[in-house]
Amino acid sequence: MAYNYPKARRDESKIEDYHGTKIAEPYEWLEDPDSEETKAFVEAQNAVTMPYLEKCKIRQKFHDRLKAMWDFPKYGCPFKRGPRYFYFYNTGLQNQSVLYVQDSIEAEAKVFLDPNKFSDDGTVALRGYSFTEDGEYLAYGLSDSGSDWVTVKFMKVAGSEELPDILKRVKFSCMSWTHDGKGLFYNRYLEQEGKTDGTETTANLDQKLCYHILGTEQSSDVLCAEFPDEPKWMSGAELTDDGRYILLSISEGCDPVNRLYYCDMKTLTDGIKGLIPWVKLVDNFDAEYEYIANEGTLFTFKTNLNSPRYKLINIDISKPEMENWKDLISQADTDVLEWASCVNNDKLMLCYLHDVKSQLYLHELNTGNRLTTFPLDVGTITGYSGKKKDHEIFYQFTSFLTPGIIYRCDLSADKLEPSVFRQIDVKGFDQSQFQTVQVFFSSKDGTKIPMFIVHRKGIELDGSHPVLLYGYGGFNISITPGFSVSRIVFIQHLGGILAIPNIRGGGEYGETWHKGGMLANKQNCFDDFQFAAQWLIENKYTSANKITLNGGSNGGLLVAACANQRPDLFGCIINQVGVMDMLKFHKFTIGHAWITDFGCSEKKDNFEYLIKYSPLHNIKSPDGDTQYPSMLLLTADHDDRVVPLHSLKYIAELQHTMGSESKQTNPLMIRLDTKAGHGAGKPTAKVIEEYSDVYGFIAENLKVEWREVESSAPKL
Repeated sequence: MAYNYPKARRDESKIEDYHGTKIAEPYEWLEDPDSEETKAFVEAQNAVTMPYLEKCKIRQKFHDRLKAMWDFPKYGCPFKRGPRYFYFYNTGLQNQSVLYVQDSIEAEAKVFLDPNKFSDDGTVALRGYSFTEDGEYLAYGLSDSGSDWVTVKFMKVAGSEELPDILKRVKFSCMSWTHDGKGLFYNRYLEQEGKTDGTETTANLDQKLCYHILGTEQSSDVLCAEFPDEPKWMSGAELTDDGRYILLSISEGCDPVNRLYYCDMKTLTDGIKGLIPWVKLVDNFDAEYEYIANEGTLFTFKTNLNSPRYKLINIDISKPEMENWKDLISQADTDVLEWASCVNNDKLMLCYLHDVKSQLYLHELNTGNRLTTFPLDVGTITGYSGKKKDHEIFYQFTSFLTPGIIYRCDLSADKLEPSVFRQIDVKGFDQSQFQTVQVFFSSKDGTKIPMFIVHRKGIELDGSHPVLLYGYGGFNISITPGFSVSRIVFIQHLGGILAIPNIRGGGEYGETWHKGGMLANKQNCFDDFQFAAQWLIENKYTSANKITLNGGSNGGLLVAACANQRPDLFGCIINQVGVMDMLKFHKFTIGHAWITDFGCSEKKDNFEYLIKYSPLHNIKSPDGDTQYPSMLLLTADHDDRVVPLHSLKYIAELQHTMGSESKQTNPLMIRLDTKAGHGAGKPTAKVIEEYSDVYGFIAENLKVEWREVESSAPKL
C-alpha cells in the first residue's frame, strides 16, 4: 500500500563537523517549532495519520471498552498534615484527580482542591504540593498543557481560602516550608528571551534557589543559592524533621549522585535575608545522599557510597570527617534499598526490591535492627505516607493484576497488624482469568535478564499471539509491576501478551545494573531488548511479525534503535516522545541533564559511540526484502522535556529513506497532539484517545481481530 507522506524539504547544505567527521543535518529547520514551514509539516503529517487512525477497524471498540473499564474509583494513599487527613480520589473518568480533606480518619471527606476547575478540558494539572508543618497552609503547582513550567499558588487550609501569592518561572523545583510557616524554598529560572510556555526549545540553565515569604510579591523573594560558574547545576532544599537544619542537595544531571550542604537555622539570627552561609558536608559527585532522619547533629542518610544497592549511614555533623561515618544498615546481599522513611519517632520503614518485586520491612532507627516484615504479594509499593511524628502508616500495593490495595498500620500498637483500608476494584475485570510469570533469559553477553509475562490463563504456546514488548532501560529507573487498564483490554480482547524485560540501564539491581546500560554500555540495552524478543519467539509465545515494541522518552530511543538494528525482528513500533537525535539532545530545554546517562557528542570518545546508535543517524534501507516495521511516533506540542523536534526529524528522515521504496508497505507515521506534553498530568480524556489510537494501530498492522469475552462489565 502506498502512503502519501508529506515531502519535507532537505537542506543538503547543512553539515555539522564532529571531531573531523561530517554529519548531514538536512532537517535542522524542524528545530524551530514556530516557523511556518515546521507548522505546515506538522499539519501535513497529521493530515495523513489521523484519518488512518480513525479508520482502524477495532479503534472504536477499543475506545468504548477502555472507557467503560476506566470508569472505576481510584484512590491515593491518605496522608496526615497537621490534624487533618488528605487523599486524592478520582470517581472514574474525571480528567484530574481531586484532593479531599477529612478532619479525622473516620470523618466525612470533603473536596479541598479540584484541579478540574482550572480548565474546561482538564489540561491544567496539579504538579507538586507542600503543606506547612502545622498543616494550615498549602503551596501547590499548576502545569498548563503538560509543560514542565509550573505556576505556584497558595491556600489557607481552613475554609479552603485562596491567597494572592503567585510564583512564576518555576521548573524542576522543591517546595519546602520553614517550620514557622512563614515561607518556603523553591527553584526558579530568571527571565529569558522568547516564550516560556512549554513550546520553546531554549536550554534551562542557571537555576536559582529562592525563599518566598507568604504575603509578599515574588519580586521581593530572597536569593538563597546560585552557582553562576556551574550553569547546569540544579538544587533542592528541605528542612529536617525537627525544623532546625536546611539541607541543600545539588545535582549536575540525572545520575544518582549529589553534593550535600546544610545550614543550622539558629545561625541565621536575622532570618533568611540573602545567600545562605552553607556548610559543605559533601562537596563532590561521588555518591548519592538522601536525608532520612536526624537526632540533633546525628543524621541518617540513604546512600550508594561504595554500595551500588544502597545502604543507610549515620553522619554526626559535629564530627563530619568521613572516618567518623558509620553504617547503620549495610547494603543487602542481592536486594536494592529503594526508599526509607522514619516514622513513630524511632522506627524506619524500608522498601527493598527483590528481583523487581517490593519487600517492606520495619527497623529500629537507633540500632538498624529489623523488627518485622510486612507480607506482600508479587508487585509494587506505589504509595506510602508516614512521618517521624506519626504513629500510623498507609501504603499502597499494586501489580499487573491488582488495581490497588491501601493498607493501614498503627505502629504504636502492641501487635503490628496491617489492615486493608481500601481496595480498588475494576468492573468487568476478573483477576483469576489471568496470570503473571517471571522468567530469566540470557542476553547477548550471557547476562541474565528478568522479564515479566502477563496473559490469559490456558493459552496455547503456538507462536500466534500478539505481544506488547515494553522497555525503558535508563536513568536508574526500575520498571516494576503496575496495573494498566489499556493493557488489560489488549490482553482480554486482542488475545495479547504483555512482556516487560527489566533490561540494563534501569535500577532493578542497583547502580551496577544502571551503569551496565549507560554511556559506552548503552548497546547492552538494545541487545537485552532484542534478545527478549528472540526468547519469546523461541518459546512459542509469538512470532516476529506479531511483536510490538513500545517505549517512551528514553524508551523511545530504545525502540527506535532496535527498529534500526533489527527491523526483521518486530512487526510494529509504538514510539512515544522518544529521544532520537543523540548528537544534539543536550542543546534543548533540560537535555543537558541527560549527559550523565548518554554522554555528549562534544567529547570525541562519546561521539564515537553515540553515532553508532543514534536513531536519527542510523536509518537505512534494510537488506533484501526486509522493510521497517509499522511505526507510529507520538509527540506533543508542549513537550519541553523531550522536545518534538526529535520525533519530527526522525520521521522526516525515515519517510525520505523508506517512503518511496516499493518493499515498504508498512506505514511510517507520526501523531502530534496539542495542549499536551511529555505525559505527566495528561487528562483522562486525552489518555483514552491516545491509547485507542495506539492499540487501533497495533491491531490494524498485526492483523489482530477483536474478541468479545464474557465479563461482568456493563453492556456497551
